[in-house]
Amino acid sequence: MPILSETTDAVTVVTIDRTHRRNALDLTALEELHAAVVTALDAGSRALVLTGAEGHFCAGADLTELEDVSFTERLAEVLQHLAAAPITTIAAISGSCMGLGMQLAVACDLRVVDSPARFAVPVAKLGLMVDKWTLDRVARLWGEGAARHMVLTAAVLTDDDAWRLGFAQERGDLDVAIDLARRAVPLAPLSQSGSKLGMGAIPAPDAVYSEAFARAWASKDLVEGQRAFGERRTPSFEGR
Repeated sequence: MPILSETTDAVTVVTIDRTHRRNALDLTALEELHAAVVTALDAGSRALVLTGAEGHFCAGADLTELEDVSFTERLAEVLQHLAAAPITTIAAISGSCMGLGMQLAVACDLRVVDSPARFAVPVAKLGLMVDKWTLDRVARLWGEGAARHMVLTAAVLTDDDAWRLGFAQERGDLDVAIDLARRAVPLAPLSQSGSKLGMGAIPAPDAVYSEAFARAWASKDLVEGQRAFGERRTPSFEGR
């Protein structure tokens, strides 16, 4: 199985395990990754950590099996589903985070980066392109200058660059990422999912955000949050 999944205390860890290819994904592995995310959401997981086995996050697409644009079309669907997940998603990155690996990283909400790590969008080395959504996300999360540097000159950036430029929110290993996920689990689900709509990983009409906004302000969770604040205790949110 190229994709491993384990859930503990509402945190699902999805691990890419194709170490013979530095965790590069072929279509079979991509479909398994998507299925693992769907299963985690259906099972009620409250946070998801995506990582790679044995020191590499994901070295990209497995070019030995990449024959035409149909792979990239399916990839776009999988990435947008991951980005739209109504829970907190975290990429735990070490080693290679190249091409498709970068696309997975920018589809997640947060990134925890270990040393050493290397980041690239090497499209100009291969004569191909990524979709505009990927370019927009890379530019937003790395900054315009760093994005152009990687895309136009095939520059390889480091974990120090990721931290310095704000691409990484924390530094450390998988345990650090899991701890971050655990901190997200007890928080208000409607606030988290609605805020993700507003921050626009997947473009949503203003009316959709307005509905989420109204739902949060009318929720039992808001009442619970206010009551817990007044009583100086930890709130217990239910997502309703």
